[in-house]
Amino acid sequence: MTAAAPPPSIYAGRRFALLTRHGKERVIAPVLEPALGCRIDLVTDYDTDQLGTFTREIPRLGTQIEAARRKARIGMERAGTDCGLASEGSFGPDPFTGMFSWNVEVLLFIDDRLAIEVCGVFQGAGRSDHLRATEWPEVEAFARAAGFPLQHLVVRPRHEHDGRIRKGIATWPDLRAAFAWAQADDGKVFVEFDLRAHAHPERMENIRRAAEDLLVKLQSVCPACGAPGYAALERVPGLPCAACGAPTRATRAEIWGCPRCGRREERDCASGLAADPGRCDRCNP
Repeated sequence: MTAAAPPPSIYAGRRFALLTRHGKERVIAPVLEPALGCRIDLVTDYDTDQLGTFTREIPRLGTQIEAARRKARIGMERAGTDCGLASEGSFGPDPFTGMFSWNVEVLLFIDDRLAIEVCGVFQGAGRSDHLRATEWPEVEAFARAAGFPLQHLVVRPRHEHDGRIRKGIATWPDLRAAFAWAQADDGKVFVEFDLRAHAHPERMENIRRAAEDLLVKLQSVCPACGAPGYAALERVPGLPCAACGAPTRATRAEIWGCPRCGRREERDCASGLAADPGRCDRCNP
């Protein structure tokens, strides 16, 4: 028996503006276009570095979502569309141990016809290493461990706050030349990962996963108004401990909501389950 075809998407034939100069369309369009029937309209005539740089010359203003919203609005205005996408990434310590680099990618979707915003998110390990060096063998070893030249590098003289900078280094001759240029100042060289999407393969994969999360949300419709984007908004703790039965910080339910009509409902996501006593404040204070 042939499975029933999925219902047509409300976004079939619609144009989604995507402002990027870093090749993000390569991982976003293959996820969204076939499933939604939309068309990604690439916008490249705006320097997104004006909104903030990973190399710290220009600070990003506001939160990650606010930066993505500004970027999406600029793209929509320039493309003349009522739908827009924007990807924004961040790096920081991992939320579990604080010892490892952690990448959070958001892909924000705006639909002005429905007056909604839906955000795809993926977070996971994402390297953002750096090195202070004085000798070429140190830099060469760092580059090989980084996966260079697929992972691009950034070089500065002296330290991470030096305003002189060479970005997007992606060949061994260019890296050797940048090292000699930086070393000529006082012998010290600062090398770090180039965190822009086209320069960071690990990050590009995480953007693809954020696009997959966005797709799931756009294909989930509100039972009250039929708008897309009906998804889990927050987690509710309180899963009982398997040993003593006390409520724990482990998730027992999720709050689902609609970005258009505001409908909310609590959904049990742990029926019949119990929390590990290791996560219980009573059993493991």
